[in-house]
Amino acid sequence: MRYLPGQAQQLPGNRAQLGSYQATHFRFEASGGVATLTLNRPERKNPLTFDSYAELRDLFRALAYADDIKAIVITGAGENFCSGGDVHDIIGPLTQLDMPGLLAFTRMTGDLVKAMRACPQPVIAAVDGICAGAGAILALSSDLRLGSARSKTAFLFTRVGLAGCDMGACALLPRVIGQGRAAELLYTGRSMSGAEGERWGFFNALHEPEALLPAAQAMARALADGPTFAHGMTKKMLQQEWNMGVDEAIEAEAQAQAICMATNDFHRAYHAFVAKEKPQFEGD
Repeated sequence: MRYLPGQAQQLPGNRAQLGSYQATHFRFEASGGVATLTLNRPERKNPLTFDSYAELRDLFRALAYADDIKAIVITGAGENFCSGGDVHDIIGPLTQLDMPGLLAFTRMTGDLVKAMRACPQPVIAAVDGICAGAGAILALSSDLRLGSARSKTAFLFTRVGLAGCDMGACALLPRVIGQGRAAELLYTGRSMSGAEGERWGFFNALHEPEALLPAAQAMARALADGPTFAHGMTKKMLQQEWNMGVDEAIEAEAQAQAICMATNDFHRAYHAFVAKEKPQFEGD
């Protein structure tokens, strides 16, 4: 089945169990509440296609209803993360589309970012090697990013005659690394090294290439073992408060925290503390 821009794949809806989901255009594995999504075209440095864009979008939408997935890792096969949109599958065909077709495509790619930001599970990107174009946006749209010394991240849209404002880059990147640094990367399209990315705050940490995915999965497991309802609330507030003043944010957080105080996880944590035990969180 070929996914056209805007076309939705049929995935489970209300309260889905996605641990056994069989992906078509990438690898999907789940264990212990952690899902690992692997872009799996290593011979081409894992580029995205129309189909993989749409399947990723639909999967992240479905993950919002998944009871059995508590944290997500996204990575690439081989020694690279993602080289961006496939030149033959995407870039070439785009030159033949009319304006309505182009807009349908750009809205579909933006919907993937929206779906990643809207799903309650923390998303961790394990970025080795090339991380370019739309691949850089996938990493940027994640909640946490781990890299390696050989990571090369490039928002290279201007290199192909496009604006740097792709898939939310002009909103997301300045918030992660600052306005001036974001402007430099988006204007020039140059690569940001792993060390530079860590220094600028794009990467939370660097690891040796062979230790990168295990480190990301270990971080995801730690989050999955935590208060996942509260993690989802934290992610939601991190997203929503971008558009709030401080007073509105304080009130929104008061409401969010009151909701969390009504959860069983909060009560479990209290009783565990009193008993000098480690709390067992269940996400309810």
